[in-house]
Amino acid sequence: MPDRSTRATLRPARWLTAACLALASTFAAADQVVPFTASYAADMRKVPVNGEANHTLTRNDDGSWTLNFHAGMFVARLTEESTFRLQDGRIQPQRYRYERRGLGRGRTTTAEFDRAAGEVRGEHRGDAFSLPLEEGLLDKVSYQFALQRDLLAGKTEMHYRVVDGDDVEDYSFRVTGEQRVTTRVGQFDAVEVERVRDEGARRQTTLWFAKDWQYLLVRLNQVETDGQHYQIVLKEATIDGETVTGIPVRSN
Repeated sequence: MPDRSTRATLRPARWLTAACLALASTFAAADQVVPFTASYAADMRKVPVNGEANHTLTRNDDGSWTLNFHAGMFVARLTEESTFRLQDGRIQPQRYRYERRGLGRGRTTTAEFDRAAGEVRGEHRGDAFSLPLEEGLLDKVSYQFALQRDLLAGKTEMHYRVVDGDDVEDYSFRVTGEQRVTTRVGQFDAVEVERVRDEGARRQTTLWFAKDWQYLLVRLNQVETDGQHYQIVLKEATIDGETVTGIPVRSN
């Protein structure tokens, strides 16, 4: 079991993982997909470090899309990327890659979605794996794209089957209300969404998506099992070249 100093050192990596799992500023209406860029500031309570996360969605020459996430805090760096297509309104992942460097041993996970063979092949923690390619199966980036599309469609409960490491996990979310969220670029009327976990789970994830900006993620709060609290807040973003702006914050 890691000692206290080791656990403290790992906390920035936990933030990176939390951001990577939940952060997804993708923008789509129906079958329309538009490119975007977004950056977020992050902090951890009780720990005097901060970080930044950047997200981009770009169209490739072959008509596919690549959703890239990069985060950094202290000496840790994390990159996660998914390439996917939209086929008859369905998200079809093609390739996924996760890489973390800088704290302890690095970690890499890859996955290839081979529809002709009906399987997902990849490598996780240095070991090869193969999984059956279920209908609707997503990776840990493309499910985030699906979440925002479902919010745009008016859904209040969302469930996904996701390749997580070398296994398949069930990810569930539900809308819990609405709230005005303050960011560096103004205030946004946002829908509040929580990750549904097993009863009694100590880890909590809550997200807020801007209703007037195609459900752009504007804030994320995560509480870890050790009580550590992480927060990510929008710094700036563009959607199809348009600068995202919120309602001006009134000064007292």
